[in-house]
Amino acid sequence: MSMDGAASTKEPETTPATEATGVRRTIFTALGLLFSGLAIAGTFVPGLPTTINVLIAGYFFAKSSPRFDAWLTSHKVFGPIITDYRSGRGLTIRMKTISSVAMSVSIFISTWIILASGAPVWVGFAMALAWAYALWFILHQPTAPPRTNSE
Repeated sequence: MSMDGAASTKEPETTPATEATGVRRTIFTALGLLFSGLAIAGTFVPGLPTTINVLIAGYFFAKSSPRFDAWLTSHKVFGPIITDYRSGRGLTIRMKTISSVAMSVSIFISTWIILASGAPVWVGFAMALAWAYALWFILHQPTAPPRTNSE
């Protein structure tokens, strides 16, 4: 209540809902670093997707570390992926194609190796389900026009 007897409309100050704190912040930062590492490795390792790992890293850094988030969004290679996605511009056809092909090749090879080693068939189905969801997610993002050199 305020001094004039009216109920105060000011809400107590809290941490923004978009930023993690404490242990959750540490876990999110670690996951951001993990997925950044996978994205970097994906630029060199055929079959390891880069785009989806950059997007996941961007999510975790946005929730946990302004410093790492700024590094990722200003990165020459990874920054445009994050900024286009966050602005709603989407993913370019090139990014969608590379992501889809890399995920498909890697999941096919991984599933084949795992099932050939004697793993239960349900493991292959679980991997196929994860692949289908990731592929659906990538393909259902808005399609951005290709970037020009001036962007």
